Amino acid sequence: MNCIIIDDEILARTIIGGFCSNVQEINVVGEFPNAIEAIKFLNHHEVDLIFLDIHMPDFTGFDFIQTLKDPPKIILTTSDKNFAIEAFEYECIVDYIVKPITEERFFKAIQKAKVVELPQINGTAKRSTMVNEDTENHLYVNIDRRLIKINIPDIYLIEAKGDYICVKTDAKNHIVHSTMKKIQEKLPQELFLKIHRSYIINLRRIIDIEDNSVLIAKDVIPVSRSNKPELMKRLNLL
Repeated sequence: MNCIIIDDEILARTIIGGFCSNVQEINVVGEFPNAIEAIKFLNHHEVDLIFLDIHMPDFTGFDFIQTLKDPPKIILTTSDKNFAIEAFEYECIVDYIVKPITEERFFKAIQKAKVVELPQINGTAKRSTMVNEDTENHLYVNIDRRLIKINIPDIYLIEAKGDYICVKTDAKNHIVHSTMKKIQEKLPQELFLKIHRSYIINLRRIIDIEDNSVLIAKDVIPVSRSNKPELMKRLNLL
């Protein structure tokens, strides 16, 4: 198995690399101090396994996984025990090792990586970052290094705020470091529509429409001229 190691600590990369050298089936093809460099590498190379730290500057391990369209098997290596439950919401994560890593625990993870098969769809491995059976009804957002679960039908409005977006639900508003394009790709198209460059709305939560604006909950949202025809087309007009 070709693998890469992603960890901002050089000692951790050295230890994992040393353990890998003792496993005949493992071939380390790259070591990276941050996720950005690893992403650049993966744009041109395929690997079978990634050893991934969770806490890294600027880009966490979970952020990194979200960028992968077709993630391989991943073994998380971290000094933080608090993310084990969130980690196993990802089918691509096959094990979770808490530092300091012992050789015995490392080999146990390797054995698990060898035998675990990612789910198959029409004979092709499905490598998904959303793994719940009800993934169509939920999404996870990264807030303060925690993955927060949000019920998609509860979202009534998404607003762009610079480098962040505000995901509004009846219960709570969530400020997330993301783009409108990225979250729009995660939302069911039949339920949500971008009506302005700064707003995505839940069509089922519209209260009324007047001229070039819609009322959702207590928010009056502008509708751009270019998006209004699609909005009218999507409405169930009498």
